[in-house]
Amino acid sequence: MPLDLTVLLSGGCAGTAVDVTLFPLDTVKTRLQSKQGFRASGGFSGIYSGLGPVALGSAPGAATFFLSYEFSKSKLAPLCGERYLPLVHMASACLGEVVSCGIRVPIEVIKQRAQINSSQSSISIFRNTMQHEGLRGLYRGYFATVQREIPFSVLQYPLWEGMKRAWSTFQGSEVSSWQSAVCGAVAGSFSAGVTTPLDVAKTRIMLAPKGSVEAKGHMPTVVRLVYREAGMAGLFAGVTPRVCWIGIGGFVYFGVYDTLRGMLHS
Repeated sequence: MPLDLTVLLSGGCAGTAVDVTLFPLDTVKTRLQSKQGFRASGGFSGIYSGLGPVALGSAPGAATFFLSYEFSKSKLAPLCGERYLPLVHMASACLGEVVSCGIRVPIEVIKQRAQINSSQSSISIFRNTMQHEGLRGLYRGYFATVQREIPFSVLQYPLWEGMKRAWSTFQGSEVSSWQSAVCGAVAGSFSAGVTTPLDVAKTRIMLAPKGSVEAKGHMPTVVRLVYREAGMAGLFAGVTPRVCWIGIGGFVYFGVYDTLRGMLHS
């Protein structure tokens, strides 16, 4: 099977597997980060609100990321050599995030608004967003999402690749899929914890009423507002479900990706 198609299928399946199975953790995280708080946003009720758009959009978003990531890595690695591989992984991950956010952000906007308004369907939220904010509303938070994803990826992907390379050197053979998954879980958990304040600001921007200060999408301003409201606790709201979600998700995501990529490529 051609490498491009292999990457698309592997990335798409990996992304869907994570986003669908761990969706309740994501809902808890979003409600903890919302301005109205966990209970007012629904608590533990309607925990699967917003799953529909995620199930539809996860595969193309993840596939686009991995296709961009692997393409960039394949072009840059021969030019830079072994010494600069971490920089290659960082640059490739950044490109992948910028491209894939074009698909992910509208899905994220509808999903998060459904998560804190479980009485409304995702279709209803989509219609209301288009009616009152237009296409710009669906892409509200695009730059905030990129500002969150780039630091996250700059940490996660070099850590993942570096740990795989170190483990491979230690045992004298290529890492297996489960070993790649363990590396992904560790890298994802660490990166998720560190970038939680950016995730909180991104959530506030996407959920803010039209015309509010937060809705303007200026990340530093929103970070300052959250800090004034709730201090460091506010900036790290939802850190536990976020770390659990991305840690477990990293295990599944990278494990499924490497397993399917190996199977399809052979």
